[in-house]
Amino acid sequence: MKHNIYILFFFFGILLCPQNQYAQVDFNKKPNDDLGDLEDKFQESFFEALKQKGIENYDRSVTALLKCIKLDDSKAVLYYELGKNYVELKNFGAAEDALKTAVDKEPKNEWYLDALYSLYRLENDNDKALKTYKQLVEYHPAYKEGLVELYMTNKKFNDALKVLDELDAEKGISASRDYMRNQIYEATGRKKDQIKNLEERVDNNPDNESNYLALIYRYSENNEKDKAFETAKELLKANPNSQLVHLALYKFYLEDNETDKAIESMKIVIKSPQIKPDAKLKVLSDFVKFVGNHPQYESDLVEATTLASNTNNATPIVEIAQYYLKQGDKAKALKYYEQALQIEPDNFPVLRNSLLLYIDLKDYELAINKSNNALQKYPAQPIIYLINGVALNEVKKANEAIDILEAGLDYIIDDTKMESDFYTQLSVSYTLLNNSAKAKLFSDKAKQLKTSN
Repeated sequence: MKHNIYILFFFFGILLCPQNQYAQVDFNKKPNDDLGDLEDKFQESFFEALKQKGIENYDRSVTALLKCIKLDDSKAVLYYELGKNYVELKNFGAAEDALKTAVDKEPKNEWYLDALYSLYRLENDNDKALKTYKQLVEYHPAYKEGLVELYMTNKKFNDALKVLDELDAEKGISASRDYMRNQIYEATGRKKDQIKNLEERVDNNPDNESNYLALIYRYSENNEKDKAFETAKELLKANPNSQLVHLALYKFYLEDNETDKAIESMKIVIKSPQIKPDAKLKVLSDFVKFVGNHPQYESDLVEATTLASNTNNATPIVEIAQYYLKQGDKAKALKYYEQALQIEPDNFPVLRNSLLLYIDLKDYELAINKSNNALQKYPAQPIIYLINGVALNEVKKANEAIDILEAGLDYIIDDTKMESDFYTQLSVSYTLLNNSAKAKLFSDKAKQLKTSN
């Protein structure tokens, strides 16, 4: 902490701040006799110490500081500077002695306490670090949150929680302190205490939405579904305009067969500007699965997907395309894949699925055109060559099919299934050309690969 500005602090403190710790030394005072006096020697040695430290001659800086101490050992700053030099020289025992002397002389000085604390952390002496840090907090409460981390390092979790409670009472709840609190509960397995803390927060501040949401999450995590559901309903009652609560409610409603309420909650989630896209997609994915078992709600799924597709994210549209594909409605699936490609034209899996559906739906000319375009963008993807070859065979363009299939074979790597499909199509091409010998050759190759799997 702050170590990079120490040297500037002392130089400018000396020049500009006569009220600081150097005020006892008048560097402008003239000598009382022809030989000079002790103050001149002190000033000369102190500046020499700072100069040598600035150019990293720490041993010479130590020598100069020891001269200062011999002249006047009452100034805490000398021991502070001496301790820092000893740290650089890795003489940690001497550094500790020097810094402790500085602290003893000025126990409230933040810089001295911080330097001693940093030394103990450097030596991994957690007990002494904690003791020093508590002294630092006593005089400088702004360091109090760091005390929690130190307690956690020392596995003094009760002490850490006590300080967190004090900070929450003084400053209110904060995300950073809640993160530390949850780490403690996780490390100690004290889920009941965690839930109790959240329950108290809800009771003490019933208008705070985040307290309810945290409690809902912890109840759910602890398999207390009924309590989570009740808390979600309490939040909705306390805050009817809450949108985030519907992230929990939609699932509870689905599990309780309150489908209309679940659909309403789902639509609120999808339309909400407060809810992140990933969370919306999770809700939509859950609803896709639900509609798979309850197809009477398909129109609601379509409406929800339409709401979700108003963004520049193709994922919800792909979700519904896959739903229709599982239902066997390839035409509708293709419609949604094509919509997704308009949003994300470089989405290769969606492009591949679309091309395969052109083949399944016997739209061979479109399959040829689209796969030709795809080859310009993805010249090393063998599946596109295969789709193109299949479509060309279907429209009796055998010579073109052979050319494209042979080109695509060069891009197959460790995929005997695909290689077998290529040989099958080459056999079809040569059959169309009445070349039975080559047709058989490739048919045999395809069979051989299939049996080797």
